[in-house]
Amino acid sequence: MPRASHLSSPSHASSAAAGPAPLYERVKQMILHHVRSGEWPTHHRVPSESELVGQLGFSRMTINRALRELTADGVLVRMQGVGTFVAEQKGQAALVEVHNIAEEIASRGHVHRLDIITLGEEIASSERAAALDVKPGQRVFHSLIVHYENDVAVQIEDRFVNPLLAPDYLAQDFHAETPFVYLNRVAPLSAGEHGVEAVLPSVAEARLLQIKRQEPCLLIRRRTWSGPRLVTSARLLYPGSRYRLEGRFGG
Repeated sequence: MPRASHLSSPSHASSAAAGPAPLYERVKQMILHHVRSGEWPTHHRVPSESELVGQLGFSRMTINRALRELTADGVLVRMQGVGTFVAEQKGQAALVEVHNIAEEIASRGHVHRLDIITLGEEIASSERAAALDVKPGQRVFHSLIVHYENDVAVQIEDRFVNPLLAPDYLAQDFHAETPFVYLNRVAPLSAGEHGVEAVLPSVAEARLLQIKRQEPCLLIRRRTWSGPRLVTSARLLYPGSRYRLEGRFGG
């Protein structure tokens, strides 16, 4: 693994120091200077928070905010226990809004396809029942689908569905209409919640995504409602090197 470089851009730093920009913005601009100039290429290891504190003399809080914002912007990728690296340019998926992945891929002029790994009925465990707001032991529908962009696996969609809201779910041709489109048609989305975290894939997930077991992935856990009823609980897994999740707040 490459060693981190010293963060130095004297002319950049001195001009920033003369301006009104907050300290964390000055750190961001110095890092961006190294990335955009090509001095720090894709996968280059960025100095750690402690190293940046020592090099720049700013507080850890300032450095942490700069790194967090650059990570959120897709410039950097942070791997817990490993380090921070310059990110690749990636496809983008909606984080706040709930979109159809097939449409997202088509909007980039690329080709979407999917493989259905599992499509069937299961008995809800206590944990699954709580996630779907049904009684333990009640039947629920389960689908496991891999989505591809130009024949490259970009998402595992592991979805559980409340049969009371989508009774014909198992009879659908999801090659023609994705689960998102079908569910929004029969039980229109009115609310949702999600959580996002960085995880390592399981052996089976790494095989489905055609990635190494050690590659970090982005995981969205999402639940959606139609009116007062909970329709679906989904686990959406993206290879960290292939996808970027974005969201916009406000008007």
